[in-house]
Amino acid sequence: MAVLEGDGTTRELAGSIAQAMDHPCATPVAYHSFEPFYAASTQVRPDVMIVDLETLGQDGHLSRLAAAQPQAMLMAISPRESLSRSLAAMEAGAHDVISLPIDPVAVAERIDRFLIQNTRLPRGESLRRQAAPNSGEPRDLTATREPFRFESFVGGSARMREVYDQIRRIAPSSAPVFITGESGSGKELAAAAIHARSPRAGAPFIAINCAAVPGELMESEIFGHARGAFAGTSESRPGAAEAADGGTLFLDEIGEMDLALQSKLLRFVQTGTVQRAGDTRSRPVDVRILCATNRDPHAEIAVGRFREDLFYRLHVLPIRLPALRDRREDILPLAQSFLARYAREEGRAFSGVAPCAGEKLLTYDWPGNVRQLENAVRQAVVLHEGDALTAQMLPAFLLGDGGLSHRHEPVRGAAAPFGARRRGGEIEPLWAQEKRIIEDALDAFDGNIAKAAAALEISPSTIYRKRQSWSDRIEGGDGGLFTGFAG
Repeated sequence: MAVLEGDGTTRELAGSIAQAMDHPCATPVAYHSFEPFYAASTQVRPDVMIVDLETLGQDGHLSRLAAAQPQAMLMAISPRESLSRSLAAMEAGAHDVISLPIDPVAVAERIDRFLIQNTRLPRGESLRRQAAPNSGEPRDLTATREPFRFESFVGGSARMREVYDQIRRIAPSSAPVFITGESGSGKELAAAAIHARSPRAGAPFIAINCAAVPGELMESEIFGHARGAFAGTSESRPGAAEAADGGTLFLDEIGEMDLALQSKLLRFVQTGTVQRAGDTRSRPVDVRILCATNRDPHAEIAVGRFREDLFYRLHVLPIRLPALRDRREDILPLAQSFLARYAREEGRAFSGVAPCAGEKLLTYDWPGNVRQLENAVRQAVVLHEGDALTAQMLPAFLLGDGGLSHRHEPVRGAAAPFGARRRGGEIEPLWAQEKRIIEDALDAFDGNIAKAAAALEISPSTIYRKRQSWSDRIEGGDGGLFTGFAG
């Protein structure tokens, strides 16, 4: 156990916590400033780090610790209760934030639970890292530790364990499930996990992305069609609902379905029968319906884009998947998992993530969530060689240059290319080009800042800052001042 403290109080508390723990724990080692503490932790690799926030000085140091020591429990101690400071510390990578006064026994129980969950050791066994007999040196066995997995998910954060628990309880039922979450957060993985743990696991799991199928073809995709129902249809064809008979039908991005088809889906949910397009016969089917959306269903109902009666038919068992930025302790296990997979596929020798790269991964907001992280790791593996993934190998958007150099495709719907434009015979100023690029991206994604930022490979905060700078420019009447593009 390593301790960063100022006046000796935290060290005394750490000693009391160590004595109350079920796991064997050596005498805590205390440091009085961050840099020696950080340097020592990279050599000793402690299982538990207790940090006094007042001594720490800045939350950015927490991110460095979390990146350098992903195996350790990082606990922050605050001399006073502050919700904003606690949230900032958790966002920076702390697993837990506790305020004075502290009950050492209660804190010891939290640490024991963390060590059991993250090392998969039964209570009473030795830690994966203890002092080797008669050597006084720690044995580092972290290379053999596997990330926590649940079905196809990777990550054992508290937020995801809540999701896993929901899936376990929901899976045996036949009731509809309504999954919400941002794009790239794993909604289809959740649906597949529910099916895999249900009594229907041996039957088909049929998934349809409602955003990927043209509206005029969606009815046929779900319900099938009779011969001659459309021009050129010479044969009858069953739809996904019939194909999933006995199993599970997953309707991804259901918010993209038009209202007319929503009415037919409602009838299907109510009656358990399907009627193919152009047919007069109804067919009974036994399917469990799972659906997902990255939109706010209540907002969609309010503006008339989603039927309220259908929503309440489907919203029986809800699951909300957290964004990746809300479960930062899963970032490095996910990155390591993707690194291992793509290194194997691409024939590379990568075996781990260097601390410098880990810090960049942990401190980014990931508007594109797990899918964006996966793409970033895959790009690095394809373009580079090495034993460890370093910061220099990461895409530019993680290195603070705004990521424009890594754009390979224009934002869909953009009005014009992203090159310099002429305005009245002169080259358009850079700030005006930036404004046009960002506004085109926002238009393409209906004003969704998170999606536009993900497409541009910049952080949402960059868009907010830029829009404020444009507002200030307009109010001040300055049309020619250069504004740098801060990533």
